[in-house]
Amino acid sequence: MVRTLLPFHLCTLARVDGEVLLDVAPPITQRSVLDALEARFPMLRGTIRDHDTLRRRPFLRFFACGKDLTHDAPDAPLPEAVAHGREAFLVVGAIAGG
Repeated sequence: MVRTLLPFHLCTLARVDGEVLLDVAPPITQRSVLDALEARFPMLRGTIRDHDTLRRRPFLRFFACGKDLTHDAPDAPLPEAVAHGREAFLVVGAIAGG
């Protein structure tokens, strides 16, 4: 099971509290985790990734094991700690302003 943490506004939209546990078939990648998340919570389709291109939406970042994975390839394997459920895959809302 892959542990996934969503920002508050996506938790509200998906009607979940805190952590989401996802059953993801190997290989465990950003793409496979987000595919599983959108399959389980269809209301999230288009909120994290664009409907057509499946590219990450601006102002969302991905983190795991203390590392920024935002610009990693979508099919790059996630850290083993994420794949084994010891660490969570975080979807974080970025903030901009001045």
